[in-house]
Amino acid sequence: MSNEDKILLEVKNLKKYYPVKKGFFNNKVSYVKAVDDVSFYIKKGETLGLVGESGCGKTTCGRTTLKLYEPTDGEIIFDGKNIEKLSEKEMLPYRKKMQIIFQDPYASLDSRMTVGDIIGESMDIHRLASGKERKEKIQYLLDTVGLNREHINRYPHEFSGGQRQRIGIARALAVEPEFIVCDEPISALDVSIQAQIVNMLEDFQENLNLTYLFIAHDLSMVKHISNRIGVMYLGNMVEVGESNELYSKPLHPYTQALLSAIPIPDPDESATKSRIVLNGDVPSPIDPPEGCRFSGRCKYAKDICRQVTPKLKEMAPDHSVACHLY
Repeated sequence: MSNEDKILLEVKNLKKYYPVKKGFFNNKVSYVKAVDDVSFYIKKGETLGLVGESGCGKTTCGRTTLKLYEPTDGEIIFDGKNIEKLSEKEMLPYRKKMQIIFQDPYASLDSRMTVGDIIGESMDIHRLASGKERKEKIQYLLDTVGLNREHINRYPHEFSGGQRQRIGIARALAVEPEFIVCDEPISALDVSIQAQIVNMLEDFQENLNLTYLFIAHDLSMVKHISNRIGVMYLGNMVEVGESNELYSKPLHPYTQALLSAIPIPDPDESATKSRIVLNGDVPSPIDPPEGCRFSGRCKYAKDICRQVTPKLKEMAPDHSVACHLY
């Protein structure tokens, strides 16, 4: 297997449930099924985009993959090793290889720490550098993400949102990771800054051979940066495919509805475009419907859709869908 075809991360039947407790004795009465039986893989050096509406489980899936949240069930195979059952001590070497860029650059940085300490903290934990070498590496990282070396002694509140996100990126790169979860890294930023951050991530991927799980709402941006795209709905993966293939030939009714909502800058073309409007509300993840979770909003739903949960099946090379229509 060539390096381009090597699977760096494989997630099998991942589940993350949160108990719902009620009453005086705080008894467990149910579960919120935030991620329910999700499977995907990411090849070394590629980007898998993960899209879906708010509350579908994208962020929970990304963080559970890193074991920031403990999985309820499933396998997380990183570089051939199943890390799902590893203790926190056994996970330490993998923490260095797997990093995250958080969505909110305001909440993800400790306001009491200087930029130098924020970036250098992970170096201290993994004993990668100290003294003069540590300071030089932090200054180099600041240069790399487009900040000044003099920023090393400043605090997060002294920076703009875009600059804070650059600090977060520098922190993720400090331990020279192989895999980074980009958890909606541009959604809290101005549009003018978003392209800069995405271009920076692409440059780092090419120069450092990084692998990304890119979680986002912006479908146009996801298409731009991703090699393949996964679509989630209410804790389930409903479609996975190569980026251009999925956008040109969406198979799942939910994917078709999502893509129809992408705005088109040409007024004439936008006026003639038909948009798919979904009826009904998203079901509760505490009590999801039997069968396909999208069946209550799908105009093609049949009896089998309401009774049997569809599994991902490959319809074309590297294009799979979980739908009883196929």
